[in-house]
Amino acid sequence: MPDQLVSVLPALVFIVPAAAGLIAFAVGRWGHSIGGRNAVVILGALATAGIAAGIAYQMFAHDVVLTTWSQELRVDGLSLVLVLVISLIGLVAAIYSLRYMRHQTAIHWRDITEQRLNVFYCLLMLFIATMLWGVVTNNVIMLYVAVEATTIASGFLVAFYWDRRGLEAGYKYLMLLTVGITFALFGSVLMYASAAAQFGGQPGANALLITKIAEVAGRFPRSMVIAISALLIVGFGTKAGIAPFHPWLPDAHAEAPSPVSALLSGVMIKMAIYALARTITIFYPSWPVIGVFLVGLGCFTMVLGIVMAIVQTDIKRLLAYSSVSQMGYILMAFGIGTYLGVYGAVFHLINHAIYKALLFLSAGAIMYATGVRSIHDLGGLGRKMPVTSACFFVGALAISGFPPFNGFMSKITIFLAAAEAKMWWAAAIAIATGVLTLVVMVHAAYAMFWGKPQTDRLRLEEVREVPGSVWGPMVVLAALCLVLGIYPQLIYPLLNRAAHFIAPVGHALPAFLGR
Repeated sequence: MPDQLVSVLPALVFIVPAAAGLIAFAVGRWGHSIGGRNAVVILGALATAGIAAGIAYQMFAHDVVLTTWSQELRVDGLSLVLVLVISLIGLVAAIYSLRYMRHQTAIHWRDITEQRLNVFYCLLMLFIATMLWGVVTNNVIMLYVAVEATTIASGFLVAFYWDRRGLEAGYKYLMLLTVGITFALFGSVLMYASAAAQFGGQPGANALLITKIAEVAGRFPRSMVIAISALLIVGFGTKAGIAPFHPWLPDAHAEAPSPVSALLSGVMIKMAIYALARTITIFYPSWPVIGVFLVGLGCFTMVLGIVMAIVQTDIKRLLAYSSVSQMGYILMAFGIGTYLGVYGAVFHLINHAIYKALLFLSAGAIMYATGVRSIHDLGGLGRKMPVTSACFFVGALAISGFPPFNGFMSKITIFLAAAEAKMWWAAAIAIATGVLTLVVMVHAAYAMFWGKPQTDRLRLEEVREVPGSVWGPMVVLAALCLVLGIYPQLIYPLLNRAAHFIAPVGHALPAFLGR
């Protein structure tokens, strides 16, 4: 295990965006400076990305794990992946939102005032901050608190447009997630209580720390392991959009402003599955059957998600259901628990964050230019919006696992991991789901950009490509999809370090399956 280095960076990585959000609100509200507010938001997002890069540099340069506040905050290989992904997608969403939300203000001028935009940017930065807090905390109770904090920060963003559909989605989002996450609180409390009983008042043993709990998890009673696992799967699984706990996800992702949808689907549900992987995998050595259950649940999730996506005509709801399906891949790979399985899970987590953010931002660009989101009402946009169409097609092919894009590399890794573990049934389901995903996404892309509208709602002659400040972030993400597909070795050190923090606990799974 790498040595530990005390550093202030794990604290700064979430304090800085939180402070930037509050300062941006103050500048916009009392300073009456729109430009100043926007500058604070972008500088805060840039500073957060810089701090994340600094964490990565320290960890790789010195081969250490960063800790602070008596190990209450801890960044290891797996945490680092989430820190980098959240800060990157957060920066992209912040840049995209400046012009996009200005356009939304012009459309909804009676409802979206500058005062409400002040609230929007404040909540946007607080949302990013709470997600980063969740992936750097080492305290099992604070992990629950951080996950719940992301719900509160993002709930008002989901309902930001304040129309009937937005309010309904926001209410469902807050209600279902609050109830669901409560199960994670019960599981976290039971985990702490069980660990405290094992330590028995041992000096220096903090039973709230996940790293300490992992040392004694193998001695938990069987009934307690079952109860904790069930509660954590329901709790964090609800937040991650795992079926059948996903009903909040399609409405929330569809009705939120597009930059918020990119954060919800790109990184928030990844932060929740990180919380599940971080806690439940400590039981793998003694209870490998938990991993098998997660593989089965992942397969069920990927199939249900893509089947529901097939019947969608709203482009954002289609993308939302495809997120459910893709989370099934990640859960399945974490369930396998071997080095290759965890490697594939983390790789797919990164890739999905990139191409799903790209797809939601592309959908936002379509709505920006046309005011339409129904696939049946769209068509012929390829000549009018060449950059957006190219970006959407890149995202569609990437999520489908089509070479040479990044989704292919992570999916093939997961397929190989399932084959290595002799879980042929899981590999077959994953491959079949990938084929369905290709059909669904390419059909939707073709219908919008080269097909003919089935209604006369779209005025094609008035459609123009979106401004550079909107398509610029999309092009960056599209380029990443191609680069990581052609040259996946670029992030091998990051993936290798992340996989080694969970994979050693999963070695019991192949032996269990072979019995």
